[in-house]
Amino acid sequence: MIEYARAVRNHAYAPYSGFKVGAAILGRSGRVYTGCNVENASYGLTICAERAAAARAISDGEREFVCLALVGSGEGFTYPCGACLQVLAEFAPRLNIITVNKAGQTRKNLLEELLPQVFALNREEFNGG
Repeated sequence: MIEYARAVRNHAYAPYSGFKVGAAILGRSGRVYTGCNVENASYGLTICAERAAAARAISDGEREFVCLALVGSGEGFTYPCGACLQVLAEFAPRLNIITVNKAGQTRKNLLEELLPQVFALNREEFNGG
């Protein structure tokens, strides 16, 4: 998963920030989907790598995710933004998230640790119900 994320990071379009991100998401089917960030001069229209990977998976019919690997071009660990966490929670509220820094060290978190108060219409589904 990490290698898929590293490889797709090379395709990122980041002329404004210079910060390239690659994501790989594993579907319950066993298939891996990748995405990279795509910036826009109107910065609010930028697409994060995580949402690009999720959209690709959803477009192919995948609706359940197991794990996300995220690799940025900076020195530290790159974590999903709140918007990406909310989108991912729609399909996988207990998603495993692996982040990697430039030295190759990894950190693992559950989505619910990074976004403990996710917005959900059916809170029971997010609370083990």
